[in-house]
Amino acid sequence: MVSRRQARRQALFLLYQWDLSGQPIGSQYAGEVDAWARNVAEQVAARASELDERITAASEGWTADRLGAVERSALRVALHELRSGEVPAAVAINEAVAFAKRYASEDAARLVNGILGRIQREEAA
Repeated sequence: MVSRRQARRQALFLLYQWDLSGQPIGSQYAGEVDAWARNVAEQVAARASELDERITAASEGWTADRLGAVERSALRVALHELRSGEVPAAVAINEAVAFAKRYASEDAARLVNGILGRIQREEAA
C-alpha cells in the first residue's frame, strides 16, 4: 500500500506517459500501479480536454498545449482533486507545485501555483 502522496505522484507519471505517447494508461509504467493512482489517471485522461479548457482559461496568454507535459499533468491532477473535493484545496495545490518544482523547474512551479491559485479564487467567488 502506498501513501496518497506516492499515489498522486504515480498518477502524475501515468498521465505524463499517456500525454506523451498516447498509449493506454499504465501500459508503459514499470512496476505495479496503485489502484487509486490508476483511477485518478483514467478519470483525468477521460476529461483531459475539459480540464485543459479550464487551465487555458486561467492561463494568461498560454494554452494548455503549450505547457510542458509535467506541468500539464500536475495541473490536470490538481484540478481534478479541486473539483472532487476529496482533499483540501491547499493540499491539491501544494502537491502540484511540489511536483512541478521537482520534475520540471522553479519557473514551472510558479506557473502551476499561479494557474491553480487563479482557478481557486475564481471558483470561490
